[in-house]
Amino acid sequence: MAEDEDAAVRWAIRRDRGQLDTSDQIEFDAWLAEDGRRSGALLRAEAALVYLDRARALGEPGAEAPANDDAPAAHPRFRRRKFLLASFIVAPIAAGLAMFMMPSNEAFSTTVGEVRKLPLADGSIATVNTASRITVTLEPAQRHVVVEDGEAWFEVAHDKSRPFIVDAGDVRVKAIGTAFSVRRHEDGVDVLVTKGVVETWRVGRESERTRLKGGQRSFVPVSASKIVAVAADDEIERALAWRSGGLALNGEPLSYAVAELNRYNRHQLVVEDPVLSRTPIVGYFRTDNPEGFAKSIAALIGARVELTANQTRLVPSGT
Repeated sequence: MAEDEDAAVRWAIRRDRGQLDTSDQIEFDAWLAEDGRRSGALLRAEAALVYLDRARALGEPGAEAPANDDAPAAHPRFRRRKFLLASFIVAPIAAGLAMFMMPSNEAFSTTVGEVRKLPLADGSIATVNTASRITVTLEPAQRHVVVEDGEAWFEVAHDKSRPFIVDAGDVRVKAIGTAFSVRRHEDGVDVLVTKGVVETWRVGRESERTRLKGGQRSFVPVSASKIVAVAADDEIERALAWRSGGLALNGEPLSYAVAELNRYNRHQLVVEDPVLSRTPIVGYFRTDNPEGFAKSIAALIGARVELTANQTRLVPSGT
């Protein structure tokens, strides 16, 4: 029931902010019809919302607005009892509403090799890749994430009244209910959309927005004047294999594979030979096993593995 109470809080807030559109109403009706107990959860959430609004209007937590200005004042003891009863009934729901209505600002980071899946207070999920830093700010009018370093994949809870905006340097990505990833590189930003639609643009070029839909990606170089959407269904699934601890390769050069694996491990892979570096690699490998990767690749391409305390080197077999 805890999930239903949280969902009821979200629906109460959305309904309080204005009329739901057709698709929202269909979604709401379906949610309500799935379990008869949800109507009660919704009523409790709506009562708590009214309770909080009245408290704000009077400037006192939990205070109630009078129903009739001409009515005689209630005895102070009666008012206190009424207040205590209301507090007892709605306090748990009010606490949940406060979580959704009050701004929150929280920073998350991952170490080398760590991947974290973070449930956010609005119902969204952020999966943060290795050696990455993000800051999440949830406000009544919008949801805002800054990718300060690294990469994150977002599964955004649908809420048209609170757009979900990601900052990555001077690149902005806006979604309402969708799933996409943002990765910062030294030379640009990679945006991959797994479902739904996002808009992306540069700061100062807000009128030049590019829409990306599920199955499309865009790499935005630092010096780019235009953002171009590219169809890349298979590429996106492979690029996001890190969410399950994998590296999926389909002809990328060995140098690329080595650079990607080194993001996840302090024990580094080294390939200095230019011929080996250009060798195309196909396969699925674990990101947490660089030595296993080196041994497999060495057997495939006729190379030799040299191990040191901090490095695994791939060298031509004839050297």
